[in-house]
Amino acid sequence: MDERALLQTAADRLEALAARSTPGDWRTGGLLASRPEVIAHVEDSTEHVAEARARTAAWISALSPAVGPPLVAWLRTAAGRAEVDPAALALARVLLERLPEG
Repeated sequence: MDERALLQTAADRLEALAARSTPGDWRTGGLLASRPEVIAHVEDSTEHVAEARARTAAWISALSPAVGPPLVAWLRTAAGRAEVDPAALALARVLLERLPEG
């Protein structure tokens, strides 16, 4: 598979996985700080992501910490280019809304 086909295939698979996973804006919450829960916020309702394991397990495993180093490398490469990649900038904005400082 050539490099462009590899990138397109990865994008297609991630898009399909996202479509069948628990939808919404996932945020941590819950009653106990020692046992936070991931809650999906969709329109006027919420759903605990753990209660939708069949739809979310593949998403969680696909975006495991192993995905971090390539994403970090891509963001740093994009930051060093003369023209900023809009997709990298969009990802950075989403991450900064969700990632804790430090």
